[in-house]
Amino acid sequence: MLLGAGAAVLVLGGIRATSWLIAPAFLALMIVIALYPVQAWLRRHDWPDWLTTLVLVLLAVGVLASFVVVVVVSLAQLAALLPQYADRADDLLASLAGSLSSFDVAPGQLQEAVSAISPDKVVALIGTLLAGLSATLSSLIFLLCLMLFLSVDAGGIERRLAAIAPDRPELESALRSFAHGTRSYLLVSTVFGLIVGVLDGVALAIIGVPLPVLWAVLAFITNYIPNVGFVIGVVPPALLALLTLGLPEMLVVIAVYCVLNFVIQSLIQPRYVGGSVGLATTTTFVALVFWAWLLGPLGALLAIPLTLLVKALLVDVDPSARWATALAGSLAAEPRPPRRRRTARAESPVAARSEVPAA
Repeated sequence: MLLGAGAAVLVLGGIRATSWLIAPAFLALMIVIALYPVQAWLRRHDWPDWLTTLVLVLLAVGVLASFVVVVVVSLAQLAALLPQYADRADDLLASLAGSLSSFDVAPGQLQEAVSAISPDKVVALIGTLLAGLSATLSSLIFLLCLMLFLSVDAGGIERRLAAIAPDRPELESALRSFAHGTRSYLLVSTVFGLIVGVLDGVALAIIGVPLPVLWAVLAFITNYIPNVGFVIGVVPPALLALLTLGLPEMLVVIAVYCVLNFVIQSLIQPRYVGGSVGLATTTTFVALVFWAWLLGPLGALLAIPLTLLVKALLVDVDPSARWATALAGSLAAEPRPPRRRRTARAESPVAARSEVPAA
């Protein structure tokens, strides 16, 4: 046990040190896995291999480029918008200081507490993020190249799995289960993320919060983060509503987000996610914390697929480790065995004693 724990610490330390490489590589793999059914459908309709690969590459690049363009343009608009509300923020702080003075809170203490989130520092932080986009160009190029190579190799994945099956049938079945579970999870999260993003964006536009498209995209992205994604998605538009409109509008934004996300993400979506990936709610939360610590923000976005991959490689390939699935899995994913109907003959002890075993 000590040797295994020591080896695990070394492996996790190496993964965390190379998270800058592992997280984008796994993101590229997830995009290719999600879009692979399109390539398979085209192959079944006798499209040439090179054309199906080209379509898969264009789809993968298009999905990534669309998010990058929307986020960059929206952040630039936000950086130009926030300085207009610096005076409004000062008035809110003065009003808050006057309200807290009745509770023996000195204005200097309030000013010191909110100095870290002043509008000037927020604008400076956004400017730093925009300036750092050029530094991430090399990572984006690496991601695009990796998606290109994975898309080319995706055409022969069926032959590779067929070659593995005779020697390692458990591994072949586990990898297929991982790909199926990942696509199911991404499909469910994408559908519900689109619903939440559109509803949040429409609500913000009706309330009058600036940049509703940006916050709708943020709500869509944070939907892939289980359990705590809603909190991350509601904070920026709520603060912007406070700066631009006032406290009542901020409370309305928070109320709308709470109602929409509680109904969709807390009541409806977990029923489909649990059945598609076979993970319990507690398992998903622990996985979120673990992968966010290990790989950073991308680890939080990819927590469920990463957990499915670890489960496939360490649990599903070993029949003696199936107990871990029973403990960490979702009961919604396990079909209940049918209940046997007891007949009158089986319930009668006289009839039971009268049964003569066959020779």
